[in-house]
Amino acid sequence: MRTYELMVIHRPELSESDVQSAVSEVEVAISSEGEVEDRDMWGKRRLAYEIDHINEGHYSVVRFKGPGDLVHRLDTALGLQDKVIRHKIVRVS
Repeated sequence: MRTYELMVIHRPELSESDVQSAVSEVEVAISSEGEVEDRDMWGKRRLAYEIDHINEGHYSVVRFKGPGDLVHRLDTALGLQDKVIRHKIVRVS
């Protein structure tokens, strides 16, 4: 299994508890086939550039180990969620 980092930017109108529960759902999905190593909540920050007239978002980073097909399923699922502005999955090793 390889190590990946997932960064997610959630909509700014969500509360901190909503963001925490959304990240926990992602961690549960990862745990089905992989292993969550670390979770880092950055909080609400200003975006580098405006996305769909949105200037802020809740940032979170999850480091995990898993197979490549898990990464593909995560990418698809996060792309379909309305509460996610952007996400990026990067292979660390």
